[in-house]
Amino acid sequence: MRRIAVLDAPSNLGLRPPTQASVPGCAKAPGALRDRGLVARLGARDAGCHTPPRFDPGEWRPGDGVSQAGDIARYSVRLADRIGAIVDGGEFPVVLGGDCSIVLGSALAMCRLGEDRGGHIGLVYVDAHSDFRHPGNAPIVGAAAGEALALVTGRGQADLAGIEQRRPYVRDSDVVLVGLRTSDEYRMDLQAGGFAVRLAPDVRVHGASRTAQWARAQISECIGFWLHLDVDVLDPSVMPAVDAPDPGGIAYQELELLLRGLAGSPDCIGVEVTVFDPDFDVEGVYAGDLVNTLVAGLSDVSNTGPSLVLAQSSAPDPAVVPVIPTQGKRAPRSRRTPASS
Repeated sequence: MRRIAVLDAPSNLGLRPPTQASVPGCAKAPGALRDRGLVARLGARDAGCHTPPRFDPGEWRPGDGVSQAGDIARYSVRLADRIGAIVDGGEFPVVLGGDCSIVLGSALAMCRLGEDRGGHIGLVYVDAHSDFRHPGNAPIVGAAAGEALALVTGRGQADLAGIEQRRPYVRDSDVVLVGLRTSDEYRMDLQAGGFAVRLAPDVRVHGASRTAQWARAQISECIGFWLHLDVDVLDPSVMPAVDAPDPGGIAYQELELLLRGLAGSPDCIGVEVTVFDPDFDVEGVYAGDLVNTLVAGLSDVSNTGPSLVLAQSSAPDPAVVPVIPTQGKRAPRSRRTPASS
């Protein structure tokens, strides 16, 4: 049995300002989802909020690299710490973003975890966009959210792609993209990199449940995987409250089945939800629909046993042998057996 822990990560640092005098509204998403009862309906523990720095691109100009990179890097390290602590506690983190740049923190946490456990952790990237812009395929980079997948796979400037001298956080072969639009400009780059991709129309053709099975099969050699969900994978006719709505997306029922098949697997370590923008949802209708889908899609999480990674994190150290105290003497709590034994 796994308990869900909900952690807010309301960072909008990875987006461009929608107008000169405003900031992206996705930082309000965790509050909007909580107002619709998400935490209680999930039966989750409230893991608090990882507050981001102030959104301030300053004097950034095209050609300056990724905007607010220093703040994003520092935020990502602390977010990785928070996620790692939840996982080490045997819980299933549900991280409420925020824009797609929060995947830098979650991917860093999974990279650390994989190194500790002696294996690789995969990434299932459910998103309308590949977020694969980088200096090798674009003349200018700027907003980290549009470069998020490129950065976590080691492409781009080192202060974001190589935090803690770890690069990449996720190998290309351990990434699966689901829901990508046919118009994505980096599709050929993904193909050249050997990424596993299932486009949004193919999700409908093959079915969402089978697509989830297919995605898990692509990373079956990993010891676990993290799930990234950008709600713009939904069609704008049902979810227009995003910063970059793109037609040709999936329906709520398909998203629910994807979540059941992915997050409901014992190999799924956690999930993040990104890019929902309450500024485009004044009446809270889309927040309610999204919460209903998340609650239904994550309903199997608490029924699954711990993943291999979680089981290893909670297993007793085989090198520690308890010592039975003898009468009248206080024995040490444990002793280490020789490495050769």
